[in-house]
Amino acid sequence: MTDTRRRVKLYALNADRQWDDRGTGHVSSCYVERLKGTSLLVRAESDGTLLLESKIQPDTAYQKQQDTLIVWSEGDNFDLALSFQEKAGCDEIWEKICQVQGKDPSVEITQDIVEESEDERFDEMSDSVQPVELPACEMGRLEDISELVNSCLVSPARKDKLAAALETQHYIKKLLNLFHMCEDIENIEGLHHLYEIFKSIFLLNKNTLFDTMFADDTIFDVVGCLEYDPSLPQPKKHREYLRELAKFREAIPIKNKDLLAKIHQTYRVQYIQDIVLPTPTVFEDNLLSTLSSFIFFNKVEIVKLIEDDDKFLTDLFKLLMDDKTPDVKRRDLVLFLKEFCNFSQNLQPQDKDAFYKTLVSLGILPALEITLSIDDQKTKTASIDILTYIVEFSPSVVRDYTLQQANNTEEEQMLLNIVIEQMLRDQDPELGGAVQLMGVLRILLDPESMLASVNKSEKADFLNFFYKHSIQTLIAPLLENTTGEKPLKEDYHTVQLLGLVLELLSFCCEHHTYHIKTCILNKDLLRRILVLMRSTHTFLVLGALRFMRKIIALKDEYYNRYIIKGNLIAPVIDAFLRNNGRYNLLDSAILELFEFIKLEDIKSLCSHVVENYGKILEDVEYVQTFKALKTRYDQHQDKLKERDRVSGSVAVAEAVVPSLLRSRYRREARQPDDEEEMWFNDDDELEDDAPLDSAQTHPHAHAHHALDAIGKIVEKKVCSSTESANGPSRVLLSTTTTSKPAHTDVQVSTPRLLNKGLVDYDGDSDEEEEGGSSSAAADERDAKRPRLA
Repeated sequence: MTDTRRRVKLYALNADRQWDDRGTGHVSSCYVERLKGTSLLVRAESDGTLLLESKIQPDTAYQKQQDTLIVWSEGDNFDLALSFQEKAGCDEIWEKICQVQGKDPSVEITQDIVEESEDERFDEMSDSVQPVELPACEMGRLEDISELVNSCLVSPARKDKLAAALETQHYIKKLLNLFHMCEDIENIEGLHHLYEIFKSIFLLNKNTLFDTMFADDTIFDVVGCLEYDPSLPQPKKHREYLRELAKFREAIPIKNKDLLAKIHQTYRVQYIQDIVLPTPTVFEDNLLSTLSSFIFFNKVEIVKLIEDDDKFLTDLFKLLMDDKTPDVKRRDLVLFLKEFCNFSQNLQPQDKDAFYKTLVSLGILPALEITLSIDDQKTKTASIDILTYIVEFSPSVVRDYTLQQANNTEEEQMLLNIVIEQMLRDQDPELGGAVQLMGVLRILLDPESMLASVNKSEKADFLNFFYKHSIQTLIAPLLENTTGEKPLKEDYHTVQLLGLVLELLSFCCEHHTYHIKTCILNKDLLRRILVLMRSTHTFLVLGALRFMRKIIALKDEYYNRYIIKGNLIAPVIDAFLRNNGRYNLLDSAILELFEFIKLEDIKSLCSHVVENYGKILEDVEYVQTFKALKTRYDQHQDKLKERDRVSGSVAVAEAVVPSLLRSRYRREARQPDDEEEMWFNDDDELEDDAPLDSAQTHPHAHAHHALDAIGKIVEKKVCSSTESANGPSRVLLSTTTTSKPAHTDVQVSTPRLLNKGLVDYDGDSDEEEEGGSSSAAADERDAKRPRLA
């Protein structure tokens, strides 16, 4: 059984003053020879890799917060935190840290000494002997207090001593009493000093002081002190905003007083950090890390308190799904859920997994089907945010729910179709919601996120569902706008929306080879998309071109034949000519498409472009793309003619070789197939070469006569056999004789072998299959050809 006492989550504070999750593992403390001291080790629970190896330094300050958290700084501007699953495990590690540093485990913070220079080391040594003496808390001494507090910020040891003095003497509450007196008599100078004092106290970065300042009976007074910034002509009105303008909306009455107090405190502290305190400079940025930690772990505690109250969430979802619930009330419920999901981002992965499973079991996805369709912008925006949180964490949850709707829900009421419909109906001029929903769909349709699924058939099942029930909804506006030669609507909102649809289709084209191919070919989708090449909006033209480029990049002959048959290169050439050589992104993108065809040697498209548009493009000289394409085409033609010439010559040679002579030079015994029997037994094919009859009669005595006859025939100028209508892989045996009609489609074995070594110009896979030969036949012909040369 796993030891959950030592199970921890490792956090590191990043440059944005946010805690980054570095992984979950188990912590231990042991002596590490390499580090020459007792160290904290955290090994990942997934694979046992070492997440943390930190020596417990005798002069490093460790802080114990909220019974399950240990925080410390390691090096300059690098804060770490261990969040324990159980309090007992936290207490064990804390006792070990205090034992190494020689401290009493009852303390919540160990002494912090940072050695930066000889002068500072001397100062700190003297500080450790002499604690900070605070002046009497009187109105006439406010300037002295401000100077003292500010002077202590330069040394970590002095900061520590000052914090200890403020706490033991209950100095903060005394300062707040002076604040009331200064406000009553309108002592502006004293209020300015109090602003500087409390700003410096925040920069001490001490959690114990925050507990005092953020208590219910003191937090508004602290905010009041921070209203009197000396650099402002008039004081701010932060208290008025927090008390009167910021209304707390209870979606459902919260009966847990601890939860309610924690919610209020977190909101107010977040307001202090974001609004009240001045933006920290580069040098002060890390000084407020403890404030960020305070907010972070408050949010974690709020989520856990709500999860523990089963009745609260049950009532919330019941009210959310009730048809009688007013839209205003439903909006409050959705906004609460959005904040709830936002706070859950601070949870550890296993806790986050349990969190979303709880929401799904309570019916969050059916609820989103309702709230996404409500004609209220705030409700819709919050619903999109909630869906994004769920999909980003576990897209399989949404896919499984969608598949369950396949047989018992109308298409327009399916969650996936509702998402697509809301994306297409977004009225925001900037399409903010549509862009977010497109991102959600992209995650759901990404095959890479389906590979790790427990359900092995998830990929096939979900893609089948999407292309059966949802693709028509996605492409409907595209088909509607491309019924003519030009796009019907060219307003900015429509073309922006079509651009999003094209982006999603391009993603599908790249990752869903089979399903999207069927859709494109059956609905003639590429032709409709290329209508957008005549749009007046260049970004939409580029979107259509990008879609075609994705198709050509697949080098699929089915797509290539579809493009050639429909003459779908024409819109691209037309856009290129209309651009008239202007040096812009469109010109570069079109040239890159043809460059790709040339470099990848896509023969069918190369021939189609040169044969149909070569004369139009031959005057383009500022790039060599089209000349190189023509050169590649000519090379193909030369190789084709050479193949036909060689194939015809070898066909004659094959025709005159006696069957007995052929059998003599076989590497292995093999029975001829039916076509070969018909060929070898047909004397009419050889009637113009009478000397071969004697060769058949006396093969061993006159074999050299047969070889001489073959040599003479090969030296003749052979009129190549007429190509069959099926392509160059079929050769008619009409070189020296008049073939019977019954034999016009006979396949000659030697040309089949030659085809393997030649360029397959036409790329017809069906003909290649017909022209294939067994490896035994190939070996046989390889063995005899040198002797007949």
